[in-house]
Amino acid sequence: MGFTEKQEALVNSSWELFKQNPNYSVLFYTIILKKAPAAKGMFSFLKDSAEVVDSPKLQAHAEKVFGMVHDSAIQLRASGEVVVGDATLGAIHIQKGVVDPHFVVVKEALLETIKEASGEKWSEELSTAWEVAYEGLASAIKKAMN
Repeated sequence: MGFTEKQEALVNSSWELFKQNPNYSVLFYTIILKKAPAAKGMFSFLKDSAEVVDSPKLQAHAEKVFGMVHDSAIQLRASGEVVVGDATLGAIHIQKGVVDPHFVVVKEALLETIKEASGEKWSEELSTAWEVAYEGLASAIKKAMN
């Protein structure tokens, strides 16, 4: 079964909730570093600080990550596959030393953040929609890394 119209709508509505509060970006990176402290050095905007500190670069990167997952949902609904628009994405992930377990950590942090942003609208169906969209993006990035 392909990505449904309802799944796309769930991702769209929760994406809007995420964008309304910049604290969700801080939460996202806080969760990542809690799960994988060594990943701190992979993010230029985090490596020189003792903890996750809000900054324009942090906000921009978080919005880019969540935005790419949102775009993946749209692509999955339209064509059944995700194509990464940024040709340098694979090379950047290789340069930063990203490996498969990092994708799992980011997925978990993304889902926890969307759960917080969605509040009472959170459901297993919403979680599954984001997970499927993220997996599509992660697969496309991994393909670009090879």
